[in-house]
Amino acid sequence: MKTPLLQVENLRVEFPTRHGTLVAVRDVSFSVEAGRILGIVGESGAGKSLTGSAIIRLLEPPGRIADGQVLLDGQRIDNLPLATMRTVRGRQIGAIFQDPLTSLDPLQTIGSQLVETIDVHLDINRSASRARALELLGDVGIPAPADRFDQYPHQFSGGMRQRVVTALSLAARPRLIVADEPTTALDVSTQAQVMALLKRLCADHGVAVILITHDIGVIAEIADEIAVMYAGQLVEIGPVRQVIDQPQHPYTSGLMASVPRLEQRQARLNQIGGGMPRLDSMPTGCAFHPRCALATEQCRVESPPLELHFGRQVACWHAGEHHASQPESVTEGTPHPDAEARTEAPLVSVKALSRHFGISRSPLTRIVMGQKPQTLKAVDEVSLNIWRGETLAMVGESGCGKSTFARLMAGLYTPTSGNISFSGAPHSQPRIQMIFQDPYASLNPRWRVEDIIAEPMRMATPVPSAAQRRERVADLLNQVSLSPRDGGKYPHEFSGGQRQRISIARVLAADAEFIICDEPTSALDVSVQAQILNLMQDLQTTFNLTYLFISHNLAVVRHVADRVAVMYLGRIVEISDASEFFTSPAHPYSRLLLQSVPSLSRRDDERTAINGEVPNPMSPPSGCAFHPRCPYANDRCRVEAPRDVPRPSGRVACHAWEENRLPYM
Repeated sequence: MKTPLLQVENLRVEFPTRHGTLVAVRDVSFSVEAGRILGIVGESGAGKSLTGSAIIRLLEPPGRIADGQVLLDGQRIDNLPLATMRTVRGRQIGAIFQDPLTSLDPLQTIGSQLVETIDVHLDINRSASRARALELLGDVGIPAPADRFDQYPHQFSGGMRQRVVTALSLAARPRLIVADEPTTALDVSTQAQVMALLKRLCADHGVAVILITHDIGVIAEIADEIAVMYAGQLVEIGPVRQVIDQPQHPYTSGLMASVPRLEQRQARLNQIGGGMPRLDSMPTGCAFHPRCALATEQCRVESPPLELHFGRQVACWHAGEHHASQPESVTEGTPHPDAEARTEAPLVSVKALSRHFGISRSPLTRIVMGQKPQTLKAVDEVSLNIWRGETLAMVGESGCGKSTFARLMAGLYTPTSGNISFSGAPHSQPRIQMIFQDPYASLNPRWRVEDIIAEPMRMATPVPSAAQRRERVADLLNQVSLSPRDGGKYPHEFSGGQRQRISIARVLAADAEFIICDEPTSALDVSVQAQILNLMQDLQTTFNLTYLFISHNLAVVRHVADRVAVMYLGRIVEISDASEFFTSPAHPYSRLLLQSVPSLSRRDDERTAINGEVPNPMSPPSGCAFHPRCPYANDRCRVEAPRDVPRPSGRVACHAWEENRLPYM
């Protein structure tokens, strides 16, 4: 039998505190063979990242490995002196972290950072180090490595920075890579490229990968095995297709049912009731029993062992006794008539909206250096309408102008040209609100929740008395499924999903009719994401709210959107009814975006990354901006910008569509 490259045996991680010792990871055992990928999933607080940090000995104090052992190629590394462990990290184990910008030194060029890492771990001369660094940049898909070698991290896009971090992790030719949420902040195209790179490393170089993520679609696409963690313990581990297609633990089943499906629109996402238990109040018996519909007295008093059931290991007294519920789908009929041609007045109307940023150097510098003024066209001549009670989703890769458009809609930027009207009049800020990606960053940490929610009542929609404001705050907390007692707490006392509920309550306090949602669920795990999306759906039905929903996650868009607008380099290239967009996308860019999406039912060979990067918006291509990456581009596409062409439920700007050159989907 082949010896695993990595073996984790009965791992236990503790955090000593003044009030006792908290056990964050308990009795975790698994192995990973060379050339294989193990995906670890679970809700926030399940112990995924702590397990990865323990393997590479990067636990934050006072965290410690209290028991168990970690073996790399048969040799224990959990008890090595720190100086020796530093040589293991980088040389034998590489790490890829979630935020590439914080992993890179902003004051050093990416080339110098690569060379420094290589010099520390490999016994080669300076010229060989540079050659190795250039080779790595090419391996991870950085175009023109020699030209980019002396550039700084801020000169790269998010996807390019993540590739640089990946190159750093590979610099010393490690045998194991621990990747902790490496694609969470990336759009689907860049995500597909990073996943293809990891898969290639495993196949070509025998590298083993531990992939920690809350994106189960990514795990389904790339992993060989999947481990599901709950409250610091493994509850199910086995071959990825077996566990995803036929989960045996109720928690695994709930996670899979919480994932939005790209293949069909669901009436409502499955929610797992309750939340992850606190380390200082862990339930007796099975830690999942307070949230489990199958729990019996045995579950409440005895902790189930991890045992073999149906070809995988499961820790459940009732393994195999339940079946994963299939979420109810919505029957999607024929697309609506062209929404832009409706007779009723739209709630929001955008006409030829542009926002250009001057990025030139000073006039004197331009004169001396003979440079022309430079302008970045972040949003360029965008026109669209949004009707009351609908959800318009806006999608596209990073750098396409979606967030700039959102800020224009919210009044945070002043348009360079064009206009926005709200209910037929210049838009009034108090009736427009935003829900941001990071709820913690958008809430004042020094204010109690009741004051955060009440602020709009004092500013935007004055509520005269303190008693009325308190009553209204209590009502809003109930509406977002929190308790009025939570009003006396501070933001840090809540989970990520609960903080996003507070953000939504604050939006409702302003009596907003139009809500701009900028990646509102991207930082949440799938079960909390399901709770937030269901809540937003309920509130939209109750209050007839209108959403502009910006997201990289097209499966989420499929669940929430009535219409979809696709943005590329500051322009709308397609806008159509959601059912038509997902079943028969018109623009080649839309088609490639959909082919880049990970899915629970899609195998890894069915996902296609979009070639190349979004062009530099300071010097966009001539003609159709997408033509350098488009498989259907011809000479006309290279010289002539396409005009908007009607389609049954919207419009598309594409010569290939107009000339009927695209294959049928």
